[in-house]
Amino acid sequence: MEPSRCVVVILTFNSAEIIPETVAQALKVSPRVFAVDSFSKDGSPELLAALGCTVVQRPFSNYSDQRNWAISQVEQDFEWQLHLDADEVLDDRAVEEIRALMAGTPDHDAYLLRRRDYFMGKMLRFSGVNPWHLRLFRSGKGRCEARLYDQHFISPARPGRLSGFMHDKNSARLADWIASHNRWSDAEAKEKLAPRHAPAEGVLQPRLLGDSRERTRYIKELYYRLPVGARALSYFIYRYVFRLGFLDGTIGFYFAFFQALWFRMLVDAKMYEQRMQRAP
Repeated sequence: MEPSRCVVVILTFNSAEIIPETVAQALKVSPRVFAVDSFSKDGSPELLAALGCTVVQRPFSNYSDQRNWAISQVEQDFEWQLHLDADEVLDDRAVEEIRALMAGTPDHDAYLLRRRDYFMGKMLRFSGVNPWHLRLFRSGKGRCEARLYDQHFISPARPGRLSGFMHDKNSARLADWIASHNRWSDAEAKEKLAPRHAPAEGVLQPRLLGDSRERTRYIKELYYRLPVGARALSYFIYRYVFRLGFLDGTIGFYFAFFQALWFRMLVDAKMYEQRMQRAP
């Protein structure tokens, strides 16, 4: 039996508030939506099933593990895969682009989509981070890199680019943003303190002349060479001034402040704490 053209894969956990919007747009791309839920307690599985999704339950270890497991579940039955988080809503332009690709003969085996970040319920026009993400790829041509934080999908294929957006609406409330970034700071600190080895297979490499994701990772490597304190302040200036975060108004200032002078400083503090605990 020839595989179907495309499946949309969504990871969910207590996502009932946003998932109807995400699924509504996903269903415009494909009638096949495969949701991997991590035992939500807010009725998300029932809601997903009512919306027409196939729902499976799997304990959550980390994003890389969950995403790669999901890939393995669908790659035999579908020619293409589109991967979204529960709070990533495709705009109409992205939907039409992907539909057109699936109706024709795509020029690439993988595609990057642009992400619009939200903070305190408002869209950030200038202040967002990591705008390009590989989320659409032919089965067998994409995996999620094995990292604890800041994981990207990678592909041996040279990716094309779509001009539509996925809107990352994960930060409707500041308290939720702080709670999630507190968890992510643990993962980032652990990632940075892990033993460094030669460049590993299956990991996005930092390259100054690479694509936007590789350049961002290259800049991040330079960031961690700066002194503690100075690097967080430098990142705030970069985010707020050079990346024009000030044009997002008050929300842009708060985002730059919390992203650089709170979250990044929190990562540094946790790295310091862990080093102190390891010291003899």
